[in-house]
Parts: sequence; C-alpha cells; structure tokens
Amino acid sequence: MSYVSEEALIELENRLKSKDFKINSLLEITNAINSNKSVNDILNIYNYILSEQLGIRKFILFNHQKNWHVLDKMGIKGKVKDIDVEEDFMKFTDITVIESSYKKSLDKFDVVIPVHHKDQPLAFLVLGGIKDQLLSQDRRSFINLNFIQIITNVIVVAIENKRLAKESIKQEAVKKELEIASEMQRLLFPDELPTNKKIDISAKYLSHSQVSGDYYDYIQLSEDEFIICIADVSGKGISAAMLMANFQATVRTLYTYQRFDLERLVEELNRKVFANAKGEKFITFFIAEYNSKTRHLKYVNAGHNWPILIRGRSSQFLNKGCVGLGMLPELPSLEKGDLKIESNSTLLLYTDGVVELENPSDEQFETERLTKIAQNFYPLSMEDLNEIIFSKLDEWRGNRKYVDDTAILSCRIF
Repeated sequence: MSYVSEEALIELENRLKSKDFKINSLLEITNAINSNKSVNDILNIYNYILSEQLGIRKFILFNHQKNWHVLDKMGIKGKVKDIDVEEDFMKFTDITVIESSYKKSLDKFDVVIPVHHKDQPLAFLVLGGIKDQLLSQDRRSFINLNFIQIITNVIVVAIENKRLAKESIKQEAVKKELEIASEMQRLLFPDELPTNKKIDISAKYLSHSQVSGDYYDYIQLSEDEFIICIADVSGKGISAAMLMANFQATVRTLYTYQRFDLERLVEELNRKVFANAKGEKFITFFIAEYNSKTRHLKYVNAGHNWPILIRGRSSQFLNKGCVGLGMLPELPSLEKGDLKIESNSTLLLYTDGVVELENPSDEQFETERLTKIAQNFYPLSMEDLNEIIFSKLDEWRGNRKYVDDTAILSCRIF
C-alpha cells in the first residue's frame, strides 16, 4: 500500500479546482456567445473572470477591426494616448513579460498577451499588477496566462464574428435596396421604341453596376408629336440611382399629365433635383420635342454631352440650353434650340460612358469617331447602328473594362 503526502493531495486539489474553474469559465463564455448575448454582456463575463477570479485589476484589450482601438479596459483612467499598437506590440508573437519601456504608459504593465487568428494579429492584451501579485504570493494571474490567452481569443473572435454578421446584414439590406432601385429603373425605361415610316428609334444600354445613373426615354404625345430624352447623374451608388429613378418618374408626370412646355419643364425639374439632392448631386439632361408635320425639333440641353445631328456628311451639335440640373436652386439662364429637320437625318443621343471610354493608350473614343461611324454605316437601321457602335467600343477598349454606364439612343427621322 502506498501513501500520498498531504502536500501532494493539496496540489492535486488545487489542480482540480483550477481545471474546474477553467472549464466553468469557458462554459459560461460559450453559453453567452451561443445565446447571442450582446458584446457588453460578453465583456462583463470576461471582466469578471479576469478581475474577481484571477485578481487582475489593471488591463487594456486592444482589438483590430478597420484599425486598432481599445475594446476593453480596467483600472485605467482617461484615454490611452501614447500606446501605438503597430509600433509597440506587433513584434510580440508569444506571451511576453515587459521588463522596461521607453514609454511611461507601458511601464504600468507587466505582460503582453498577443491573440492571433489565422496567423493574423487580432488583439493584444496588456496586464498590469502581475508583479505586485507575485510579491504577495498570489500567483493566480501568472500561472493562468495561457488560459487568459485562450479566453481572450474566444472573446475577441466571437465579437469579430458578431461584427461580420452585422456587416453581412447591412450588405443584404444594401442588396435589397439595389434590387428595388434596379426594378424601379427597369419599369421606367420604355418597353418599346417605334420603327415606322416617320421615325426609327432604338436604344442600347450597358450598366456598369446593378443600378445605373443613366436614363433615356421616348414619350409619344400625339400622332405627330413625341419627345426623346437622355440623362446622366453625377456620382455612383444607390443614392444616385434612386435620384435618377425619381427624376424619370417626374419627367413623365410633368410632361405627360401636366404638359409643361420645355422651358418650364426644365426649370421645374431643376428645382426638384436640387431639393432632392440638396446640392450634393446634379443631373445632365437633354430633351427634344419633335413635330413630324412641321418637321420642327425643339430642345434644351442641360449640361449634357452634345447630341449629334447628322445629315449625309454634315453634322452639328445640339448644345443650346443651360447648366446641369440641381447645380443651383434656380437656373441663371436657359436657351431653347429650334431646328427644322431634313429628311433622312440621324440624331445620336449618348452619355459620357461612350465618348470618354479609353483605350489601352489612355485615348478617349470622342465624338468624332462616333459621328464617322453613323455616317459610314448609313442607311442601317438604328438597332443595327447601335450594335456596330458598341462593337467599335469593344474594339477600342481592348482589355480594359467599361468604367461607367454607357447608353446610346439613336433616332432616324425620315
């Protein structure tokens, strides 16, 4: 029969207590995480383990998300100013005792515990008061440094996962907004464009993203009258797309139901765009009204790329109008263009994604090339002409991608 000394029994009991403590602590943390407790609740459990069960009264937990910041602290008054995580801690890959430091703020601490996740530094925990504990024969913190590293890792990764989950929810919300904006735009584009004895109209559009800032439209006013228009909003993203969707609906409402004349329409559109965008965005816009009996085309160009009117080998730009809509609360001046259209004329409306497309040598496509294509491929249908223009754009860009929405509305007047 063998006997176990009293010292050995006490050591075994302490080990079992320590093991139970670690298991219970991890269980409490994982239960909080699995029950989706808030970040504050998880940190409260963490603080209790460090302070009440391990006797740590001073610590700072630095965490990296987009940049390094203080996630948690105890026993530290005010802001942590002169600690630079990148400069002071990135060299530590293992638990390290701080012997001395050139920074007063670091002299308050004794141990650095790095936390890595997938070989990337995710957090650094600095502990103070450890040496004081050793002097008082309290070794709870010192002998549990590896355990502290483990629970810190669990806590920080859990909080990071919560953050990523929130980001995912935000991204899903953005995706839904994009879908709504895209559907709104799709509904507001014309379903069909006419091809008859009087006119041949066709459009081709390439969106750089799910929602666009480009817009074109055709509205039949009577048997002999119609309008065509094209627009481009400054900026990108959902806000720009929603502004354009609202603009599309406003154009149709004001022109179709209230039948504003061109000048008043543009002035009213300018006020609405300025009010909706609060001066942060603007819309370039070209609108033309054509009467097939009189063969007169009236138009206003509000800061848009100049449409090209082509007849045989001659061409001209339609550039009379005003500044872009929404730049100013009131338009300082406005000039309406009025032309008599000869038979077999071609009118090209386009957005800057066409003429500003660059080739690998950083040269832009420009209006001269666009004009020559329309002249050289006359009398193709407008649909065929648009296909050729986009094929030429593809040749021009080479291995470069389209960096902007690209739209063309072509109109042949017989």
